[in-house]
Amino acid sequence: MGTIAKRLRSLVIVMLALTGVGVVGLAPAVSAAEDAPDRTCARHGCVDVVAINGLIDEIEADLIVDTLHDVSPSRGIVAVVLQVDSSGVAVGNDRLIEVAEAITESSVPVSVWIGPSGAEALGGVVELVEVADSSGIAPGSDIGDAGPQRLPEAQFGELLTGKATVARTSVLSGQEAVDADVVDRFSPTIGDHIVNLDGVETTTTTEDGERRTVPQSTVRFSKLPLVTQLFHTVASPSVAYLLLVIGLGLLLFEFFTAGVGIAGVAGAASFALAAYGIAALPYNTWALALIIASFVAFAIDVQSGIPRFWSVVGMVGFIVGSGFLFVEFRPTWLALVAGVGGIAIVVFSGMPAMVRTRFATPTIGREWMIGKMGSAVTDVDPDGTVRVDGGLWQGRTNRATPIAIDDRIRVVAIDGLILEVEPEEGGAIDYREMRNRRKGGDDEDQDADDDPETPPGRAIDQPEHGDPTDIGD
Repeated sequence: MGTIAKRLRSLVIVMLALTGVGVVGLAPAVSAAEDAPDRTCARHGCVDVVAINGLIDEIEADLIVDTLHDVSPSRGIVAVVLQVDSSGVAVGNDRLIEVAEAITESSVPVSVWIGPSGAEALGGVVELVEVADSSGIAPGSDIGDAGPQRLPEAQFGELLTGKATVARTSVLSGQEAVDADVVDRFSPTIGDHIVNLDGVETTTTTEDGERRTVPQSTVRFSKLPLVTQLFHTVASPSVAYLLLVIGLGLLLFEFFTAGVGIAGVAGAASFALAAYGIAALPYNTWALALIIASFVAFAIDVQSGIPRFWSVVGMVGFIVGSGFLFVEFRPTWLALVAGVGGIAIVVFSGMPAMVRTRFATPTIGREWMIGKMGSAVTDVDPDGTVRVDGGLWQGRTNRATPIAIDDRIRVVAIDGLILEVEPEEGGAIDYREMRNRRKGGDDEDQDADDDPETPPGRAIDQPEHGDPTDIGD
């Protein structure tokens, strides 16, 4: 997954550059030591705090490894603190071993602080906490659900033993984690955690009558550059899933608007970002293929302007694919509801309405509507709105047979986006015959002239009031 994700990341960078999106800051993240001169650490030393947020993917793994490889006591760095808020590890075992080795082989002590309040360290992140030199947790933060150990015991030993084994299947909060020996200390703030690290110089101050211990060592915070952070955010399940849905939806919309515009460019960019995010996570190939196939099914019915069989098949496939797209880390329920609900609205209402109003020519596959029954949504006299198979259409009827609201109608012909209809019963004239006559112009007048029983210049139904040659007295 990591190699694919890196290749896709390069592709996305090229696409963003071609579409005019700035790519400043896409260089690999560097440690804070490269940003600040060493003289800032000369007197009391420096503590580098590195924020690790979200799933530990290739980007976060690079950040940890590169930072720890670059630090050195000779540069005045006395400790590195990984400030963790992560729900799991999205890299393979080999990559996880590389990150763990960077922690254990670091030339300066490495500590992990799970905070601030509300943060978490779950799954494989627990093992990184255990291999660190020390650890702390803030109140309201959680750790646990580690599962079977992924790091080899021959190299790192058994990480959760004794009371700490509870963290394999359970999630512990705050002081509970300290009592179970999963973390070393209870540290409400990052400052409280830093002052307890070995090698950190501290001083005691009094503020408002309270004595506080604060670090004298310089504390430097580092995080991912802005655009690199974007790629890291994209590699979260919820964001990757929503980008996939948005991208496919916009591409479907653009396909039926007969032109390449903003929707097409935005859809392609969203799809490319989604491809990178999905490739960075463990996913089911068959589920991804099912989601893409569902949009092909949607397209079959969109062209006819009415949701039918393929729309239902596509919706079922889309729901199944959405539920099983990711193997280990799933989108939130909010993201799933937004994705499924949004596509349902687009497919069963938005896109059909757009197609019916966008095109003024018949669409292939609409002949099935001839002979269909429906109902009048408004009075049709001669024009109005009708409902056929759940879709709203503009309808037209013979002036001699107006149709009232809620009356049953029958589709007898299609003229562009207009359905030519007649009442279910009681039509004054066969509608197709009426339509042919309308196309023929003054056929009725011609027929009247050709009728030998009709006097010239008289309408067919004109009443007679005596001999037309009588002038009168």
